[in-house]
Amino acid sequence: MPVGIFRVCLVVITAIVNHPLLFPKENGTVPENTEEIIQKMKEREESLRLEQLRLEQEIADQEATQKALEKAAEVVEESKEEKVQWDMWTALSMVIFLLIELWRQDFQEGNWQDTGGEEDDMAVLGKAFKGVAFPNKAVLASFYEKRILGTTGDMARMREMVEGFADDLLEALRSVCNRDADMEVEDCMGVGSMYENWRVRKPFVCDLIVPFAPPEPYCFRSQIWCSGDSFPPDEQGYGTIKVCRADEDVTGCICDKTKLGEDMLCLLHSQANTTRPSSEMEDLLCFKNTQYLDADQVMKWFQIAVTKAWNRIAHKYEFDLSFSLLDSPGALKIKFRSGKSIAFNLNPVVQYENSDVYFISHFPRSSLAADLPSSTHWFLTFAVYERRFVQLVSKTLPANACHVSCLQVLSFLHGKQCSLTGPSGLTNYHLKTVMLHLLQARPSQDWAPEKLEARLQDMLKFLEKCLHEKKLYHFFIGNGKVPAELGFPMIFQRAEPLNLFRPFVLHRDIYRKTVDTFHEMLRNMSALINEYTVHIPLAHTNGIHKQSL
Repeated sequence: MPVGIFRVCLVVITAIVNHPLLFPKENGTVPENTEEIIQKMKEREESLRLEQLRLEQEIADQEATQKALEKAAEVVEESKEEKVQWDMWTALSMVIFLLIELWRQDFQEGNWQDTGGEEDDMAVLGKAFKGVAFPNKAVLASFYEKRILGTTGDMARMREMVEGFADDLLEALRSVCNRDADMEVEDCMGVGSMYENWRVRKPFVCDLIVPFAPPEPYCFRSQIWCSGDSFPPDEQGYGTIKVCRADEDVTGCICDKTKLGEDMLCLLHSQANTTRPSSEMEDLLCFKNTQYLDADQVMKWFQIAVTKAWNRIAHKYEFDLSFSLLDSPGALKIKFRSGKSIAFNLNPVVQYENSDVYFISHFPRSSLAADLPSSTHWFLTFAVYERRFVQLVSKTLPANACHVSCLQVLSFLHGKQCSLTGPSGLTNYHLKTVMLHLLQARPSQDWAPEKLEARLQDMLKFLEKCLHEKKLYHFFIGNGKVPAELGFPMIFQRAEPLNLFRPFVLHRDIYRKTVDTFHEMLRNMSALINEYTVHIPLAHTNGIHKQSL
């Protein structure tokens, strides 16, 4: 303990002795150093004060910036909330609009099916019918007897002559073709107004379709717009035809999609089957460097084959045969030495699977229809099923039913009006579609012969409604009520309805012309019919009209 106290005392004494203020060194300048220190401290204090001011200014600027950012964020948040509210209202409005539109379409389609049998149909007709004088039953009966019935015998004789010549021509065509390399041509079939007995305007033209198939070992595999793959709107109603080998897998093999190595070989397909020279596919009438059947190549081949066939049998006939229209490759004309002529269409077609739906290379087009998307797109025709449907329904109708008469009168009126004011977007096929819809919708007893006047008004009313809405649906496509007896393919019944008036939305000038022509036809209807009607005494006409009431 004493030793520790001694050490502490020694350290304190040593510190006191060595302190610089008690024993300054020689030539010391303590006062001068103190003044310098004080001066430096003042300078330091001034610099610190300036630094403090700068920092305070920066802090103030940062606070102002922060407040501005907070204010901007609040504005953005408010705008987002308003935008969300606006988007929500917009979406809600669109949903309500779509629901109303769907309800309106369903309501209209329901009305199509419920055309009713009221005698006061004229009370609900549109503005176009106000002031229109409809011919009475006596005038319509006289017109039909004088203008329509007289053509039936002429059509029958012409059909018989054309069918006989076409069979002979196709038989000669088969003899000039190479059975191992050329397409195989089947027997022709008559379709259209001439074979459904409602053609009224001359010149009479027979429409014949000729199915054909590729030579062995090839086959056709078709793809339609409603088969599941997405097709643009302008390609609805069309399909493509692929030329394949008969032994080729329908679902496709992996060797057709994957590049195999040089040392690998597909066990299902030989190398000869998987490689097809471009020249071989072109010989099969395919589009260049593809396997898809080309409509233009088919028509070129068909025209050459028909020409060769005619040269072989021309000596048997006392008339000439020629192609009549450049824009319709299948249009043929028989010219007799007397100067008379007969026109008919002979168009090659491809059967869709095992049905009576056919792909047709060229179809009679109107000013309303657009051009084909490409020469590999083929239009589908349901003409065979349309004829069968009319025949099937006719068995349930009263004797001498007026459905064909209505179509004949309407077709005559429209054709006569177009000859006066120029063509419109309406075609005879549109008029036929209207009849098919009403034929399915109305009870059988409504088509009795004495109801011709009422049913004609129904067709005009239906047509006016379709023109106003720019909607006329194809009779078969999307129609789930097609009779099962027809054997119609279900894929078309389950498809979305096809609007034949869709082009009216795109071509407003044609639509305006069509509507004007329709209205003009209504105004001229009585005059057009009276022009071809035998004079009927007024008293007799009134008596018949009163009896019908």
